[in-house]
Amino acid sequence: VQLQASGGGLVQAGGSLRLSCAASGRTFSTYAMGWFRQAPGKEREFVARISWPGGRTYYADSVKGRLTISRDNAKNTVYLQMNNLKTEDTAVYYCAASPPYGVDGSSATDYVGWGQGTLVTVSS
Repeated sequence: VQLQASGGGLVQAGGSLRLSCAASGRTFSTYAMGWFRQAPGKEREFVARISWPGGRTYYADSVKGRLTISRDNAKNTVYLQMNNLKTEDTAVYYCAASPPYGVDGSSATDYVGWGQGTLVTVSS
């Protein structure tokens, strides 16, 4: 599966952004999907995951209540709605695809396909 992330940009603290990740290929709906982020000088970290076909979601503690992952299988797209953004949310955000079963989903090694990343910058 090929993934293309978009929607990043510059936003003030407290603002909102919605990231999108468009997938190509007929098997999108059979993958669980996740978002990770990597801030400058830090390791890539798990942000959120949504199951296939989409009934369950999982979040890092640092984003619970502010970020929401969703998917539209008809459009082969996964979204990350980001509200009440904080300066510590500044990072490059990556979408990724993983097998729907047999993995925990919180580790980058669980994922088999990655998008190119989109930069989110939150200013104070």
